[in-house]
Amino acid sequence: MAKIKIEKQDSVKLYKIRKTLDELSQKTGRGTELISVYIPKGKQLHEVITILKEEQGTADNIKSDLTRTHVVDSLGKVIQRLRLYKKTPERGLVIFCGALPPEGGGPIGSEIINAYELDPPKDLKTFLYRCDDHFHVDILKDMLKDDNLIGFLAIDAKDTGWGLLYGDRIEVLSETGSGVAGKHRQGGQSAKRFQKLREMELTYYFNRVAQTTKEYFIDIYPVKGLIISGPGPTKEEFINGNYLEYRLQDMIISTIDSSYAGSEGIREAFTKSGEILSDFRMVEEKQIVEKLFKHINSHSGLGTYGLNEIIKLLKNNVVETLIITDNTDLYRIEVKCKRCQHIQEEILERPKVISRKTELLNSPCPNCKAMDLEAIQQDIVDYLALIAAKTGSKIEVISGKAEHGMMLSSLGKIGAILRYNPSHSAS
Repeated sequence: MAKIKIEKQDSVKLYKIRKTLDELSQKTGRGTELISVYIPKGKQLHEVITILKEEQGTADNIKSDLTRTHVVDSLGKVIQRLRLYKKTPERGLVIFCGALPPEGGGPIGSEIINAYELDPPKDLKTFLYRCDDHFHVDILKDMLKDDNLIGFLAIDAKDTGWGLLYGDRIEVLSETGSGVAGKHRQGGQSAKRFQKLREMELTYYFNRVAQTTKEYFIDIYPVKGLIISGPGPTKEEFINGNYLEYRLQDMIISTIDSSYAGSEGIREAFTKSGEILSDFRMVEEKQIVEKLFKHINSHSGLGTYGLNEIIKLLKNNVVETLIITDNTDLYRIEVKCKRCQHIQEEILERPKVISRKTELLNSPCPNCKAMDLEAIQQDIVDYLALIAAKTGSKIEVISGKAEHGMMLSSLGKIGAILRYNPSHSAS
């Protein structure tokens, strides 16, 4: 059987990239003044700096004074950032830079030059420089798509189903009937002739299945591995008869005995393939969430939920693994008094952040009544990741749309598996 190699990605890092790209794809420039630079792995940075300096020279031809200033300043900022690197990072580097209106909007001319540096999740192969009215985020978005596709084929002498496992879901692609006669012949036919006809029908059926499997798993969805399931010996006859295209034959990870073929067989094979696909993210998420619920339901004291409770346990080094969905959309705001260093902090949903921050900044410090305040805001995952890094706790960001993410949503989208039962140590 083929051994499948699936690259494991850091779920927090992927979450941050996805979040940044979602934000950047919403932004538009006043003119064609937003810069996107993709630097592939191995490309010399001095070459890129030379190209950008030439672009700065060309920008002098821009008619609008404001657009020209923004483009020249943004290019300058990118060059400045690139000079901080000794060499191109291992997988390449992506920088988005441009003049963007301040938070909450503002008049023309109030824009601030912002730069975003992103470490691509996979090796970057193309060089790209664009100056446009939007950021070119599609190349990075495509990189985030899970390309660890696994094909499922559920076959018996009556039906075949095709399924695809990708990212966080299993999808049944289609199913077909075989048209092959049952094993028992109708009257008036010799057993030999019936057997011969049945074998011909079976061969025709197997060839048809092999052709559709090639179309699905080589041409349309290039899979990394193939799992074949079904009741009885039909699946082995199909595999041993070498009907499959040689590339797919080499990709067979496992065969699974199941009660059904067709679409029902696809779902059954997936539930039985957990161990085979233990490296695969969706299966991994399922195992993490099931472990959490097992601890909660058994009252072992090792499973908990509730954001404030988890933050307290995280700071006290009790959390082993923190699990949070990628659609939590919470932010932490911190308002600090520059005079007495008093800190006010709150965690709230994203739409409420700007108005609440403004409200706190316009109110005197509750400690010394000074008005000299400054505010920062951070995504909840960033905040939790900073605390977790100090205590060696793991953070798993899971898909909120998948079945197990929805299970976690019933607990408020965040849960934690603990190192020990804190109530025991307290007693």
